[in-house]
Parts: sequence; structure tokens; C-alpha cells
Amino acid sequence: MPAVPGLRSPYAKIGRLIFFGRMLDKIRLHAAGKLPADYHANLGEPRPAVFDARCCRFLGVPYEEMRVRTLQGGTDEEMLAWAGSRGGLRRTDDDCLAWNHFLMKLGLRDDRAAIIRQRKIDSGMATLPIETFFDLIEYDEGRDPQRDRPWEKV
Repeated sequence: MPAVPGLRSPYAKIGRLIFFGRMLDKIRLHAAGKLPADYHANLGEPRPAVFDARCCRFLGVPYEEMRVRTLQGGTDEEMLAWAGSRGGLRRTDDDCLAWNHFLMKLGLRDDRAAIIRQRKIDSGMATLPIETFFDLIEYDEGRDPQRDRPWEKV
């Protein structure tokens, strides 16, 4: 799938967290009718393993509340501050570091690895060096994580 205008990489960082900004982008794009249908199944909390659901659990805020607040407007930093106060969970630098590294490595030699292998085949990317879900997203949206090495900027 080609890049979606207005949808940033999962590696993009807001405050101390990766992926959070991408979730906000998906909320905004979906509300504007600009999020491709292929992304709809991973919005919110339909399945506990999707990134949106994981992010909301990490923040302690239900996705629906995050969606409503995001659509009320504000900067990404304001959304993150709101989530921090609403969720009532004070996250340390170590918590955020662990979160970031967990997400970046999901699919690498874990219980999700078989899903990665199948998605590579299904999407015609079987020959690419995809080991994680972030790799899969990056290549699928036309970015080259092996060349760009976005994990080094986290």
C-alpha cells in the first residue's frame, strides 16, 4: 500500500512515546474520511493485540475517550498530556523506554513471528528483510527502514 498522506511512521515520537502520533493521525484521518479501508480493522480496541489497543492500555485511557478528545482538537503534545492526566498513570522514562522497545521489536522471534511471515507473503514482500511489525508497516507504506534506520532516532 502506498504512503497515506498525513499518516506518520510508527517510529515518530511525541514526547517520550513512539506510535502515539500515528494513532492520533489515524483517528483524524478516519474522521475526515481519508483513512484507507485497509486500516479500519486496526482502529481502536477491536482486538487486544493491535497497536491502538496496546497504546491505550499503556496510557490507561479507553480508545473511545482518546478518539473523542482528539477530535475536539489540540496538538499532539496536548493529547499526550491529556492522556497522562486522564489515565492517571505516571509513566517513568524507563516505562516509556520499555514501551518503545517493545513496540519496535514486536514480531521479532516472538509469538507474533508467524503472522509477520504470512503477511510478508500475502503482501508480496517475502524477499524483504522484514522481522517486525514496524518493518512491515514501513515497507508497506513505501519507507525503507534498513536504509533509514529510524530506530536509531528513538
